[in-house]
Amino acid sequence: MAIDPTTTTRKVPFELQGGETVLLFCRRHFMFLYPKLVLLFLATLVPPIALIFLVNRTAGLDGIGGKLTFAVAALWLVYWVIRTYFTWYRYNHDLWVVTNQRIVDYQKPNWIKQKMASADLVYVEDIAIDKDGILATAFNFGDVRCQTAGEQANFILSGIPEPAKVLALIDATRDAARRELGRLLARL
Repeated sequence: MAIDPTTTTRKVPFELQGGETVLLFCRRHFMFLYPKLVLLFLATLVPPIALIFLVNRTAGLDGIGGKLTFAVAALWLVYWVIRTYFTWYRYNHDLWVVTNQRIVDYQKPNWIKQKMASADLVYVEDIAIDKDGILATAFNFGDVRCQTAGEQANFILSGIPEPAKVLALIDATRDAARRELGRLLARL
């Protein structure tokens, strides 16, 4: 897998260890975001427009009924805009980073909650990919499952683009990390 030069210069939301370089920076495939955004956009606009149209046709928008209708529509819009923003925010802050030393799973679903887990590459035992469905095959996305000997038994990079290339990169980097560890242990 060719490493995109922009991935190695991208700022990661955590501190790198000494001698650690970023090899891959990935998040879920765009198919996990854009269809949701379209549905949220429709949920944001269609009901208030329908409400205003219906009230205008039946009772008119003059007086207290019109003000109440616009207030309800405004509250609806504010709620769904906030919900759409946090859907976008979660997508952009749910990422996996593969470095020359470890795999990092980073999640930040909102401004005040953050989760991060990492596994050293030398502890990755088995790696497998899982592509399930017509969309996953057509758009080439799937899951990369890394079984580790660490505290977190499985790392699942779910819904990522080009899972076979990611598997190959993790596998090659893991082998290089193990060779380096072997050289260090041989010196002792």
